[in-house]
Amino acid sequence: MTDPSRPVTGYPAPPYAQPNGGQPYSSYPTHTQPQGPYSNAYAARATFIRRFVGAMVALFVIVGCIMLVIWLVLRPKLPDFRVDSLSLTNFNVSSSSQSLTGTWSVGFSVYNPNKKLSIRYEEVESSIFYGKGLISDSRSQPFAQGTKDLNFINATFSAANSFVDGPVVRGIETDRGRGTVNFNIKVWARVEFRNGGWRLRRRLLRVFCRDVAVSVSSNSGSGKLAGGSRDCQVYV
Repeated sequence: MTDPSRPVTGYPAPPYAQPNGGQPYSSYPTHTQPQGPYSNAYAARATFIRRFVGAMVALFVIVGCIMLVIWLVLRPKLPDFRVDSLSLTNFNVSSSSQSLTGTWSVGFSVYNPNKKLSIRYEEVESSIFYGKGLISDSRSQPFAQGTKDLNFINATFSAANSFVDGPVVRGIETDRGRGTVNFNIKVWARVEFRNGGWRLRRRLLRVFCRDVAVSVSSNSGSGKLAGGSRDCQVYV
């Protein structure tokens, strides 16, 4: 009979085969998952957009630097405007109907102070005011101006029983009683500075001729520029 107190002998149990060649088990894959066609297309499109934006920024910077260098080398200066003559005819103001009649013929001298740049004037428009009250508008013919050139242009303003505000009528009548009426003249023009084949960006030129005095008596319908030529302020 077999003694139950003796240990049981036999072949040992085979060792447990661990996965991954005996390495510790990990729930994460040890290799990169392949990307699909949509992921590749998105990455290519993002790369193209970044490169395109970078190229456009670089282009704008280069163009801006070139224009700045040209501007500094050529050093464009604004033209000089001056009112040289003004004649007023058929001038009449009616306080009862708040109307105004008259014809203003204004002569301007325009000087280009630039040594390297010519100027092209386009869409030349002008207006005459009493204070802030508009009286009449006018348009002048476009013209070109060479370097260091002096040009003369004319503008004619007409009003025939045109309605004006009460303060304008009263102000003109008061000034007319003193013998001198001051008018404001504004000029606008699209200008382009040129140097040979180079053309700088077109700009809006604004000219303001303030308090242009016209001598006119209370019983006369005509007048002329008082005090000689009048310089104007020029802006862009």
